[in-house]
Amino acid sequence: MHAAVLVSQMTALAAPQRGGDVLDATAGAGGHTAALLAEGAARVLSLDVDPVAARTLRGRFADEPRVQVATGSFRALSSIARQHGFDDVLAVIFDLGFSSDQLEDPERGLSFQRDGPIDMRLDATTGRPAAQLVNHLPEIELADLIFRYGEERRSRRIAHRIVQRRPIESTTELAAIVAGAVPGRHRIHPATRTFQALRIATNDELGALDEGLDAALSITRDGGRVIVIAFHSLEDRIVKTRFRAWARDETAEILTRRPLRPSADEVAQNRRSRSARLRAVEVRKPH
Repeated sequence: MHAAVLVSQMTALAAPQRGGDVLDATAGAGGHTAALLAEGAARVLSLDVDPVAARTLRGRFADEPRVQVATGSFRALSSIARQHGFDDVLAVIFDLGFSSDQLEDPERGLSFQRDGPIDMRLDATTGRPAAQLVNHLPEIELADLIFRYGEERRSRRIAHRIVQRRPIESTTELAAIVAGAVPGRHRIHPATRTFQALRIATNDELGALDEGLDAALSITRDGGRVIVIAFHSLEDRIVKTRFRAWARDETAEILTRRPLRPSADEVAQNRRSRSARLRAVEVRKPH
C-alpha cells in the first residue's frame, strides 16, 4: 500500500489543531488525510483525480464524518471546494505525482518494469493514453517532449529509435527500445526520464499544477497554509517560482526557505520518498 511521505513535517506546518478545514488536494490512499484528522482537523476534503483512488478513500473513511471525498482534477479545486463548503480553509495540501498503488498496477502503464498498455492516464476515463504520443507524434516533437518534461539530454536519439520501431504496444517493449538507444551503465534505469516525460504530457501535470496553486491561494484563509510536496525538479521549480511571486506581492510569506527533505530513516523505510521536497507558505489576505 502507498505510504504517504513527509507526514510529520506536513502536519507541523498545516497545524490542523488551530481549528479549521483542510483540503487534501491529492489524497491518494489517504495517508495525509488520516494524519490531519489525528492532529485535530475539523474536517478534511480528500480530493483525487483518480476515480479508483476516490473509491478507496470512501471505503477507508466511510465511518469518519469529518471526511468528505471528491473526484476531480485540482484544476477545478476552487469550484470543487466551494461545492463541498470548503471555501475558507486552514490549509491546502498537494502531494504531487502518482502513488505506489498506481505504479504497481500494470494496466496503468506507469512502470517500465511491469508489462502493460502504454496508458499513463491518472484518470483513465478522460483524455488520450500515452500510446498516442509514442506512436503518432512526429520525431522532432517527441524528442522535444522527452527533453522538456524528462530533462533527458539523449532525447533525440531515444525519439529516433522509438519512431524506427513503431508501432509499440507495451510498456516493457518501450522501455527496452529506450534502453537500446542509450547503451551502457546508468545510475537510474535509462527509461526513467522518458516515462516521466510521457506521463507529465499525457496528464498535463504542470499545467494542472499552475492552475491548482492559484486556486489554493483563493480558498485559503488569512494565516492559512499552502503546502506542496514535489518529486522532481520541474514541479519544484513551478512551486518555488509561484511562492516567490506571492511573497513579492505580499499575498504569502514563505515558511520554508529551503525545501524540507525526508530523513534517512524515512528513505530507508520508503525508498520512493528519496526525491520528495516540501515547500510551504502562509497566506496573507487584506483586511
